[in-house]
Amino acid sequence: MTWCPFATKFELQPESDGQPAIRPTQFIAHSIAAPWTPKRTYEYWRDSTNLESHFGLGYDGSLGQFIGTQTRADANAAANRRADGSGAISLESASNRAASDPWTDEQVETLIRVGVWVHQEHPVPLRLCRTWDDPGFGYHRMFSQWNPSGHSCPGDARVTQFRKIVFPGIVARAGGGKPSVPTREPYPGASFFLNGSRPALGKKSPIFTAMGKRLVEEGCGRYKVGPGPELGQADVDSYEAWQRKCGFSGTAAKWPPGRTTWDTLQVPNV
Repeated sequence: MTWCPFATKFELQPESDGQPAIRPTQFIAHSIAAPWTPKRTYEYWRDSTNLESHFGLGYDGSLGQFIGTQTRADANAAANRRADGSGAISLESASNRAASDPWTDEQVETLIRVGVWVHQEHPVPLRLCRTWDDPGFGYHRMFSQWNPSGHSCPGDARVTQFRKIVFPGIVARAGGGKPSVPTREPYPGASFFLNGSRPALGKKSPIFTAMGKRLVEEGCGRYKVGPGPELGQADVDSYEAWQRKCGFSGTAAKWPPGRTTWDTLQVPNV
């Protein structure tokens, strides 16, 4: 088992000794949807659930570790149940109850320190994960296999911080040079595509252009002109054709895009 030298050790038992070993290839950041210290997070894992993370991060940047990083922690769903024995190191961070607030400056600093340590200790490669089982760094909602319930962990503010501040900071401090950029657009959530319960026709975003081009490449384009940045009925019709191509039918194939079909479409990052 491997323990981070700058984390306070709150060892969980029997999980620490009893759970299977993993070969860490990923680091995944979470928000716990509670304003907890590492000690309170440890008490929650110990007393209230059979789930757990490797690390807990307080608002003040304090860091606790509950399980060695070469032992499976269950916070990452399928990320820690791969047949080849590889797995993910998980960190739960204090947040508001909606998991919508940004990380504090102190949290950002500790996340960067942990990321550098993870890279140097195991080593996890200095890139964002390209798929759910690709070695690298990520956040919980990044892939449906990690986050099958589809909840916002972390929220939008922290996703932006991770992509623009935390991960580039890890790369720079680890001496890895220029960070690799993500190759696909993360699922923006169903509400992004809706105005109330209806398609958000007329909404403008470069995401719609990138989405439409991929739909055309997949043989699902229903465009006479375009695609372009303004959401139109042709985008809706094209995406519904894609969802049917993915095996969905009835209301499950209707607009808005779902996380599973969005991840499968691999819309380029914009």
